[in-house]
Amino acid sequence: MGKGFVLGFVAAIAALIAAGCFFVTSGALQAGQDSKPGALEKWAAKSSLKATIRREALGLKAPLQPTDENLTAGIALYRTHCQVCHGGSDGVASSVAKGLTPNPPQLAKEGVEDDPEGEIYWKVAHGVRFTGMPAFRESLSDREMWQIALVAKHLDSLPPGPRSAWLAGKTAP
Repeated sequence: MGKGFVLGFVAAIAALIAAGCFFVTSGALQAGQDSKPGALEKWAAKSSLKATIRREALGLKAPLQPTDENLTAGIALYRTHCQVCHGGSDGVASSVAKGLTPNPPQLAKEGVEDDPEGEIYWKVAHGVRFTGMPAFRESLSDREMWQIALVAKHLDSLPPGPRSAWLAGKTAP
């Protein structure tokens, strides 16, 4: 390879970096929560999330069983920490959820029961960047995060006691 090729390659990379910096610092990249993400941003966020979960959540198994006690405790925690974004038993999005981009799944309608329990736990513990989903590992115990994950995992098959507790919680407007 000639010296000219290497210099041209370096110059092209420098130009791309400069263009990217200009794009970001000029305000062309929308930063508002009400701006819909572009295709590149969606691809990057989804690809990164899938790769991270594959690396960090693979093989995580709940140390708790989905007992009535754990599910009922998880429902109470869900109401306090999750319901404002993910809705209650009525599946109605709150005003907070309606303002988030992307829209958070309303778990009574768009459940995550098919997701591996380790993946659900990972999302509760670490949050999901670029979505508004917070990380709870600094504010909840490991047990509490697993209880929330168990509720989300078994939402479509709750036993009678926890089901009654779940149905009692509607989404506030």
